[in-house]
Amino acid sequence: MSQPTSPIFGRLDWTVTPYTDLLHEVTSSTIVGAGAATVLVLGTLGAVALITRMGGWGPLFRDWLTSADAKKIGIMYIVLALVMMARGIVEGFVMRAHQATALGTLSAPESGLVAPDHFAQLFSTHGTIMIFFVAMPLLIGLINFVLPQQLGARDMAFPVLNQVSLGLTAAGAALVMVSLLIGKFGTGGWTMYPPYTGIAYSPGEGVDYWLWAIAISGVGSTLTGMNFAVTIFKKRAPGMHFMRMPLFCWTSLCVAIMLIYAMPALTVSSAMLMLDRYAGFHFFTNGAGGNMMNYANIFWMFGHPEVYILILPAFGVFSEISSTFSGKKLYGYTSLVIASMSIAVVSFTVWLHHFFTMGQSAGVNIAFGIATMIIGVPTGVKIYDWMATMWRGQVRITTPIVYLIGFFMLFVIGGLSGIILANPSIDYQVHNSTFLVAHFHNVIIPGVLYGMLAGIHYWFPKAFGFRLCETWGRRTACLFVGGFLLTFMPLYVLGLMGMPRRSSTFQNPDFLPLMYVAGMGAVLMLCALVSLGWTFWSSWRRRAELAVPGGDPWNGGTLEWSSPAPVPAWNFPRIPDVSARDDWSAAKRGGDPWKGPDDYADIEMPANTRFGVVLAAAAFALGFAMVWHVWWMGIAALLAIVAAVMWRGMIVVEPEIVPAAALERADRQFREWVATTPPASRADEETPRNRGVPDITEFAG
Repeated sequence: MSQPTSPIFGRLDWTVTPYTDLLHEVTSSTIVGAGAATVLVLGTLGAVALITRMGGWGPLFRDWLTSADAKKIGIMYIVLALVMMARGIVEGFVMRAHQATALGTLSAPESGLVAPDHFAQLFSTHGTIMIFFVAMPLLIGLINFVLPQQLGARDMAFPVLNQVSLGLTAAGAALVMVSLLIGKFGTGGWTMYPPYTGIAYSPGEGVDYWLWAIAISGVGSTLTGMNFAVTIFKKRAPGMHFMRMPLFCWTSLCVAIMLIYAMPALTVSSAMLMLDRYAGFHFFTNGAGGNMMNYANIFWMFGHPEVYILILPAFGVFSEISSTFSGKKLYGYTSLVIASMSIAVVSFTVWLHHFFTMGQSAGVNIAFGIATMIIGVPTGVKIYDWMATMWRGQVRITTPIVYLIGFFMLFVIGGLSGIILANPSIDYQVHNSTFLVAHFHNVIIPGVLYGMLAGIHYWFPKAFGFRLCETWGRRTACLFVGGFLLTFMPLYVLGLMGMPRRSSTFQNPDFLPLMYVAGMGAVLMLCALVSLGWTFWSSWRRRAELAVPGGDPWNGGTLEWSSPAPVPAWNFPRIPDVSARDDWSAAKRGGDPWKGPDDYADIEMPANTRFGVVLAAAAFALGFAMVWHVWWMGIAALLAIVAAVMWRGMIVVEPEIVPAAALERADRQFREWVATTPPASRADEETPRNRGVPDITEFAG
């Protein structure tokens, strides 16, 4: 049945807020829904008030939102991801709290903290947020910040396209956040399988929120992949051939290629479902000549490469930190490169293992099961190489190394459970159980979240000029590791006991003790989130003590550590000539790494532009209008997008020029400061003696 629409407001009316549900019936579920909406409103108003009080709107717009600098864009990606992660972790906590109180009876089967429909919204938004709006922005942000510096470049190949990609991702995230306050989100999980998500079974706005958020952000991710690939192919410093690139650049290249080939599958599947819902195309309606299995195949042709799109940048981070914090060269560089490329290729051949249970022949299942087992081989090679790098090294137990150790312990368990699930006959038994939930989180949290947080701690000084507090950093890492163990290890056992996934209630009292354990783990994960926030706050308060203006607080080996901290907009006073792998280490061994260039020249930098901001606002308006059938707004937003693109294509944009004199003055001042600053040994890394100037007599990388 179609909902009544207004020519002005579409399907919008006063009943679409969670406060209406609360006024209609006061339950724990409606209180949670209204409370979440209130937090969103108060948080937004608080942020607006704080920025206004600090007079920050001008600098925010001029220096950040309109910037085409890859470093600033990367930082904004990461800030977006951390904001969304806060919601995602809180939703995970609510789900665990619900299931710990969800033991029902035959006479009263529905119990727990939230209603069944609300629980379905929670696991749908949680998965969507953590995959598309936490993990993706984290890795894209980190690559944006690090990649040009490691390549010896000044910026990305397409700076404005980079800004547009960020704007589209932010627009998609905003649509998901708005669903807290206006309307409801879909209940079909993060994959939104039809026919349940077709218009016949889900006529409301929930699925449309998912479709437009994913479609808009997916376009941004595709453009990002193109940008990364061209940057790596065309912007490397002279002398940096492929086998001299740092491992993080190699994994970024793999991610770029995978984004280009995988993201269109997501765009196609979501576009086809849109046409089903808006125009009655019936691509996935079995009774009208369609086939829902087409959706499953197309979606997972994106979905499994997506897992390695998320994990490979973390693997690049682990390659960097295992070498730096062991004081050794990276072991098995060539094998790590081959393993990364192998993972990227094989990841496109295993998508069907996500639906072994959906009717393929035994031969097809066996073929994909074998491919799934094979992909574990290059991953194992990487782990052995990192362990060999640390073997007999001078390992410092910094926060990134704590995350790496947690990864070693937990990711191997997740990988082994994945090998178990690669057997179709076993997968038939546990596919629809919490065993699968445990496996997926056992791969993504240690393999992605730990890697990204390790990378943030590692490169944070380059962005802001001071280190993060190691004491609180290690506490946060330990809380994330302990919280994960308590939250998800019980789910393996519950799955083997028969607990179905996505179930809002259960009647077996034997499940309850393990549900309590998982609930306690969720409390620890929530504490880890708070601890992470406190790490940033306490470090900012101590920023003078933790300052590292020398720019090399860890005695690193790659090019990004040769510049001051925070790194200037131009990255390098002159594009470096690379003569070795880990060229900064080679310069240290040469004895005079901070020798400046003999001459300086003017530098062209990309000018600020409002193009990305305009496209982001128009894309959000288009998505919101289409969700609520406000057709005039949708047409206006679409016209605004077309007009903005045409306007940008017709104008001539002059680059910003950094004069050679200003460049020379800043560079000589930095090098004179380095020459008069006492170097810090590795033993002094966590003390105020560490000003970012390392003792180069110690073996560097």
